[in-house]
Formats: sequence, C-alpha cells, structure tokens
Amino acid sequence: MSAFAQTQTNETFVLNLGPQHPATHGVLRVKLVMDGEYIVDAEPVLGYIHRMHEKMGENRTWAQFMPNTGRMDYLHALAYNHGYVSVVERAAGIEVPERAEYLRVITTELNRISSHLLWFGAFVLDLGGFSPLLYAFDDREQILDLLESVTGSRLTYCYFRFGGVYNDIDENFAAGARAFIKRLRERMPMYHALVTKNIILMKRLQEIGPISEEMCRKYGATGPVARGSGINFDVRKHEPYSIYPELRFDVPVYTEGDSMARYMVRMDEIEQSMRIVEQALDKLPEGPVMAAKAPKIIKPAKGDYYHAVETARGSFGVRVVSDGSNTPYRLKLRSPTFSNLSLFGEACRGMLLPDALALMGSLDLVIPEIDR
Repeated sequence: MSAFAQTQTNETFVLNLGPQHPATHGVLRVKLVMDGEYIVDAEPVLGYIHRMHEKMGENRTWAQFMPNTGRMDYLHALAYNHGYVSVVERAAGIEVPERAEYLRVITTELNRISSHLLWFGAFVLDLGGFSPLLYAFDDREQILDLLESVTGSRLTYCYFRFGGVYNDIDENFAAGARAFIKRLRERMPMYHALVTKNIILMKRLQEIGPISEEMCRKYGATGPVARGSGINFDVRKHEPYSIYPELRFDVPVYTEGDSMARYMVRMDEIEQSMRIVEQALDKLPEGPVMAAKAPKIIKPAKGDYYHAVETARGSFGVRVVSDGSNTPYRLKLRSPTFSNLSLFGEACRGMLLPDALALMGSLDLVIPEIDR
C-alpha cells in the first residue's frame, strides 16, 4: 500500500496554487484538493489572460493576423510564425524560395534552443537552484542578439512572410551562429556536471511525476512530454515539412516517463537543434528570400486546410477555412501546451505538493499559448 493510501482520510481541504504562483510562469490557477500534504485532485483553471486570438483571426486579413502568432507561445514564436504561414501558403498556392525555407529553419531552431535554455534555468530555479538560471540566460542572450540582428525583435518575432521571410542574413549572422554553437557545445558538459548529475536534482526528478504512454495518448500530449514517455513522434520527422527531410537529426526518446526523462529530452534536443542549424548553414543556397510573384492581397481558394509544426512544447496545428475572401472564415489553433497541461490533474494524484511542482515544471507550460 502506498504512503498516500495509508495516510488518506476523509478530511480534505482546498488549496489554491496561483493564480500568480511563481512556479506556474504565467497567470494559471490550479485548484488542489489536499489530504494533508498529499494531492487528492487537481483542477487547472484557465482564462485569466484569454485574448481570443482565433476570433481576432476571423476579423483581420490573412496578413494582419501574423503578429498574433508571436504573442501565443512567446518563447518559441518563430515556430508559430512557421505554422501559420505554411498553412496559408498551402491554401493560396504560394511557392517559397529554397533559401527562405533554410532561413526559416535556422532561425526557428535557434529560437527552440533559446526556449529550452529559458525552461532549463526557470525549472531549476523552481527546484531551488539559482546559479543555472544565470548561466542559461547568458547563453540565451547570445541567441537573442543573433535573432534581433535579422528579425528586429528579441521575443515576439514576426519575421516570416507569405512567400518567404522579411530579411536576409549576412556573413556576420552566419559566423555569429557558428561561434555560438561552438560556445554552447563547450558549455553543455558544464550544465550536465552542475545540474544533470547533481544528486539533489536527481532525487527531485527521478521516479517523480510518472506519465505513462497511455496517459499521453489519452490527453493528446506531444513534444518532450510524450517523448519522455516513450512515444517516438516528432512532426519534423513523421509529418515532414519545409527542408527538414534534407537534414539529419535524431529524435530523443526516453521510456522512463518521469520528470527526469522529460528533462533529458529537452537537453538532448538542444544538441539536435545545434546539428540542424550547422547543417542548414552549410547547405544554405543562394537566391531570393521572397517569392517573386507573392500576391499583395491574400485570397486563398475556398477550402479547409491544416498544417502542423513541431514547437518546443509539441505539435502546434493551424486549421483555416477559407471562403475565398481576404479574411479567414474560421481559424482554429491546436495548442500543444493545453493538451500537456490537461494530464496534470490525473498525473499528480497522490503526490506531495513539492513533487507536483516539479512535475508541473517538467511540462514546460506557456500560459498565454493555452489562453490563446
């Protein structure tokens, strides 16, 4: 019999986690039913910062909605740019120059590394370690400097355009990206020595917050959460798009299903994203970065279109229904974080509250992307 079952009584109380608890990294409230120090049930309460992105998309032109995509998952905004432009380009029959696709992948993968670095630092901070946050932000600033030089932004990017990208890169960007990857590769052993192999972190994460493969499928979990539970699915590999089929990279998968497995998936993904960026820079072709005949006013043919991309938190899908006008008839966004959070209530039952916070941190939640 588990310690939870042995200590469970009929005397419970409700504890509000949030709506502004620092471990939630956003305006999320979790209503916890507690039996002493153990969690009996948990109910995430959403909607504190809901901004109606989908309805806004149906009241703006196809192009006017583009900046909204960077305001959902602000930590991996370029992947959301990519998902939206891809589905509209498919609907409107717009051909994208090869160089533009390479630039999309290069910047998106750099953005993925910056997202994972912020998660790494914040996650360890939630568990009581402060120094790793400073190291992670030091590296992350290098990426933001690079992306700012080509996109003009450091967070909520709006770099992609229908038919290409806003701006071409120069030799300084390419050299800076290579120098950053060399620097980060040299620092990864330090991260593992300082954090991954730290006995305190291992005790806080190993065998804590187990999520089964069945539970992932039940709630539609994707990304590192699913891959940490043994599900080998990555949109870039299994539903290929852009120039990813031309690049060699591995999909990190762990079968343990605990918080440590999800931690390791993201640390390994940093390594794989560095491989992708290097290959894309090596293969980067010459040519334009915008389609020569990209229409000024987008009016896709009538129809129902869908496209998914792999973000730092999982599969982000965009469904648009076009009635042939210059505004979408219907816009539906498939949020990876919403599905990943949905399993929290079941996964944390019987856990101690501090362990549940470790589980929540391992899900890598971005609340504005849920409250879209």
